[in-house]
Amino acid sequence: MSNSNDQSMPDQKQIDSVINLFSNEQFEEALNSLKVLIKLYPEVSLLHNINGACYAGLGQLASAVKSYESAISLDPSYAKAYFNLGNVLHELNLQGFETIDEPIVIYKKSIEIDPNYAEAHNNLGNVLKEIGRLDEANVSFNKAISLRPEYVEAHYSLGIVLFDLGQLEAAERSYKKALTLNPNFPEAHNNLGNTLNEKGKVDDAISSYKRALKINPDYLEAHNNLGNIYLGNNQLGEAVKSFQRALEIDPQNPALYNNLGNSYKKLGRNQDALNSYSKGLTYNPEYTDLLNNLGVTLNDLGQFNEAIKSYKRAIDLKLDYAEAYNNLGVSYNKLGQSDKAVKSYNMALNIDPEYSDAYNNLGVVQKKLGQVNDAIASYKKALEINPNDADTFNNLGIAFDEHEHLNDAIQSYRQALLIQPDLAEAHNNLGHTLCKLHHYKDAAEAYEKVLTIKPSLDYIVGNLVSAKMNCCNWNDLASLINEIKSKIINNEKVIEPFGLMSLIDDPQLQITAQKLRMNADHPINNLLPKISSNKKHQKIKIGYFSADFRVHPVSYLTAELYEMHNRDHFEIHAFSFGKATNDEMNLRIKAGVDQFHDVDLMSHKDIVLLSRSIQIDIAVDLGGLTAESRTDIFAMSVAPIQLSYIGYLGSMGAEYYDYLIADPVMIPKESQKYYMEKIVYLPSFQVNDSKDLPPNIVMTRKDVGLPDKGFVFCCFNNTYKMTPTTFDSWARILKAVEDSVLIIFANNELSKANLTKEIKKRGVAAERLIFGDSVSRPEYLARFKVADLFLDTQPYNAGTTASDALKMGLPMLTIKGEAYQARMGASIVNALNLPELITTSSKEYESLAIELAKNPEKLNKIKEKLQNNLSTAPLFDTPLFTKNLESAYTQMYERYHKGLEPDHIYI
Repeated sequence: MSNSNDQSMPDQKQIDSVINLFSNEQFEEALNSLKVLIKLYPEVSLLHNINGACYAGLGQLASAVKSYESAISLDPSYAKAYFNLGNVLHELNLQGFETIDEPIVIYKKSIEIDPNYAEAHNNLGNVLKEIGRLDEANVSFNKAISLRPEYVEAHYSLGIVLFDLGQLEAAERSYKKALTLNPNFPEAHNNLGNTLNEKGKVDDAISSYKRALKINPDYLEAHNNLGNIYLGNNQLGEAVKSFQRALEIDPQNPALYNNLGNSYKKLGRNQDALNSYSKGLTYNPEYTDLLNNLGVTLNDLGQFNEAIKSYKRAIDLKLDYAEAYNNLGVSYNKLGQSDKAVKSYNMALNIDPEYSDAYNNLGVVQKKLGQVNDAIASYKKALEINPNDADTFNNLGIAFDEHEHLNDAIQSYRQALLIQPDLAEAHNNLGHTLCKLHHYKDAAEAYEKVLTIKPSLDYIVGNLVSAKMNCCNWNDLASLINEIKSKIINNEKVIEPFGLMSLIDDPQLQITAQKLRMNADHPINNLLPKISSNKKHQKIKIGYFSADFRVHPVSYLTAELYEMHNRDHFEIHAFSFGKATNDEMNLRIKAGVDQFHDVDLMSHKDIVLLSRSIQIDIAVDLGGLTAESRTDIFAMSVAPIQLSYIGYLGSMGAEYYDYLIADPVMIPKESQKYYMEKIVYLPSFQVNDSKDLPPNIVMTRKDVGLPDKGFVFCCFNNTYKMTPTTFDSWARILKAVEDSVLIIFANNELSKANLTKEIKKRGVAAERLIFGDSVSRPEYLARFKVADLFLDTQPYNAGTTASDALKMGLPMLTIKGEAYQARMGASIVNALNLPELITTSSKEYESLAIELAKNPEKLNKIKEKLQNNLSTAPLFDTPLFTKNLESAYTQMYERYHKGLEPDHIYI
């Protein structure tokens, strides 16, 4: 019975005494008194209810349940006893001893007896909230509040449910109502902070967390939440302080060490992050997030193998840990283990098919492997999942650019920049593609944007200079070159080696820049096992590798070489990375080799496997670091002997290239120290096509846009080869030779405008500088006949253009410099036995140009000698060149099969 006035009921003083003991948490004393009272009054349900409450206070929950059940059995309408029993059953459920259904049933029974029992509605709501039945919990809390509008805990709990339902405005109102009723409620301040943070009200959220901590300075969760909001908003110093304060409260909490490590990581303090993650793991060695984050930090510190161990440990503990698989792929990629990287990314995607970062990273490796179409597909898949990922748009642009889909590339970069306007890499790559389209002014603006955002980005200063050189914008060029030199000396990746060739004549700086590029972007790749010694073949198998087996300067020079090789001793293969153009040169080369392999769509690895399966003995790289080259196949060892020739003018700067073809003019013995390769010294460096005969057309001065009279200097080298120093010389020559003109090639209108401005600045009338258009090859060759003297550029000399001019009977005046590309002109002229056209300084160059222009007799003698030498000198003797080259191939082949290391070869 809950209420009785008969003699079986204890008097009120006895009851008040027990209740007083209970209220003062003197549970043992209360139980002793109750024991006596229950023995005297066994049917008073109130005594059993109080007895249950005392047991609950002592944590003796099973005894509490029995007491409450006794109270209910005595009075089945005892709502308070049902409520108390529900509380104890809930606690037992939390401890794993009861099902969650039990307290729900009991609370509902209490409410059935007393529908206005606000506490029962509230506690039922708490249980429903815990099991995710949020809509029902919402109803329960609102009912409790309707019954008791000032019910602080119900307002607070309702806020939690509304937050979880995503109803942030309503949640904020509930927390604020709770705080109006109780301003010193730290949990409400904390959860209000969570809600405000979710709404993006960062400052207000921080204020709420601070109010919670002012009330309770040891409130661990508030310190942690404050640290996380600081971390998320890059207030990293404050984040570190918050997590450190939290760790003072709970120094063995691995989650806090994880958060502190994340803060250090974002600060770039990798060693501190490493220490924090490691400390956390001492308290929980199986904390998978700590293991994953430790791996990320080890990866950033270059400790890739240790990072892999950490990721694998995390995966062993959590088999479906997609993020760890993704990060494992990153480390494998860093180690050059591309196959394992691909496998790891695919594992991540098997676990989480919507993992956009894994698709993006997979695309990066696929592009690295030469699987550009697959890379594009991976990037597109990533963007289907996350269309706001600027990095993926940037990577997609790179892949499009590599496939020569330039407009698509530009669109991708611009999309990246719409999402993230300060993404320096996208501005940089946009500049590259704009350069390919000859939009040099826009490219320079893109590069200048990078310098304002991320001036430390690799090669950015060089990229800007190259864009400016291509449009002959020489403003600040001297200071930029000085900066480039200084940074190369400091081992900084400031300029692409190819771009450096047109700026300076310093072989030491060039090899330093080359090594920096190769070590960073094309290191030795051990993806495939080392080539075991090929058996000695009856015919040496030569593989020529190029993207330019088409109408292209490299093919104009080399086409006859493939045809001339002695098939009794050599088997000739061409491996083409370029598109199948089927132009006349492409078809000629296909017919001129024994086997033509179209490998454009093959991965690097598959090209290497194909070459190895054919057992190519000597691989000749005709591209180096030029457009669409495949340097990475040489890094993988495409053949046991590898060499570089003609497409790239200088050392490749990597130990996996064995030889470099040159001649004594290009690389004197004292300069061998500037080259990683052993030098193959041929009598002359440049191969030519003796079948490439002068055209049967004649062009007049009028056809070319030249005046009727006056001496004609010319230079049809690429625009980027023109420097202020060379232009100074040309201006002085023009001023010294009355009525003379200079016809040059410029591949864009901006360069024409800039060069016109520059010639006028040097005191020469603009009309004396004439621009030759881009014309067909027959017209291009015929145009040389209307000029009187070719003026070479320095430090990057004419190559194919030089032999074209000489073939047409036009003498070329050159300066012999120090580096490979700065001695090419001298090599070519020397191969025609015309050393008198080689100078060694700008002063001598200018003096001789002026003398030849003013002394027709001397110039005519040189022209006659040139004409006579065309049929006898080495430059255009393709059979002789082929024989010499084959002799070099044979020597390097024999050395290899004798087990000897490569050495300089002299033919």
